[in-house]
Amino acid sequence: MDLNRVQIFAQVVEQGSFTAAANALGVTKATVSRKVAELEADAGVQLLYRTTRALKLTEAGSEYYSHIHRILSDLQQAEDLLSASQLDVRGSLKIACPIELGQLVLGKVLARFLAKYPEINIEVELTNRKVDPLEEGVDILFQIAEPKDNRLHTLTLLNTHKTLMASPAYLAKYGTPSTPDDLNRHKAIRLHSPHIDIEWSLFDGKRWVNLNPVAQLTVNNVTLAREAAIEGLGIAMVPTLIAQEALEQGLLVPLLEDFPMRQTNVTLSYPKRAYLPRKYRVFIEFIYQHLFEHSDAEVLQVPDFIQRPDDTAR
Repeated sequence: MDLNRVQIFAQVVEQGSFTAAANALGVTKATVSRKVAELEADAGVQLLYRTTRALKLTEAGSEYYSHIHRILSDLQQAEDLLSASQLDVRGSLKIACPIELGQLVLGKVLARFLAKYPEINIEVELTNRKVDPLEEGVDILFQIAEPKDNRLHTLTLLNTHKTLMASPAYLAKYGTPSTPDDLNRHKAIRLHSPHIDIEWSLFDGKRWVNLNPVAQLTVNNVTLAREAAIEGLGIAMVPTLIAQEALEQGLLVPLLEDFPMRQTNVTLSYPKRAYLPRKYRVFIEFIYQHLFEHSDAEVLQVPDFIQRPDDTAR
């Protein structure tokens, strides 16, 4: 049996097309089509109905997929179990991370991790688009958003404290808001990103107030929003991690600090598996060790296999 052909057929069914399966597997569409045709020829039965618009399983194809899906799942669990028990840590990791978080933090962390584990290779994509780890073969996904995918195991790492801020020049020209309602008379620099809640929600002591001031500039990158705010274009909502240097230098001034904003979290997600591959575990352990040593913020959620620093003293 050519297991490669079986896996390709399963991907065609799961992805819904030859093209999507080819992209997921990193091979050509012609290769996928040929392998499925070879599988059908050897079996002597048609597995798929092919039309210009969609693929549909034949009755034989549906029954065959039902069996191989269970077998392939068992094989994946066996591989994960073997990986979890190996002493030497090796293999590849594919990581996706929001651009700003990756630029600020991930480079240093990955360099130190790879120096410690030279048998691991890492491919990183910094992106602010929505990523589907299962379809795209991503092992580790960092997000600045509330996770909603129950196919993933998600760990909440840190709170991303964010606040409204503007330049001294802008405030000198337009005035400093003293209440959330004052923002409706100001100019906004808005963020439009799947990783960031673009709505300005502030708590006025009694209720959450949602505001949507006029924006001349809308961007999908928080660093660009910060730079536009420094130039005096308007008020921007920026995580303090991104704006720390500008705040310390007086280029930006925090606003309405007595009115808390809704906050989001930095999360780490990976596909749910029966056994956690060892390469996943050592990477997650390394991330937490870095947070314990270098983050001023409280680490929010710690998995059972990791000890907090204060636990060792008990």
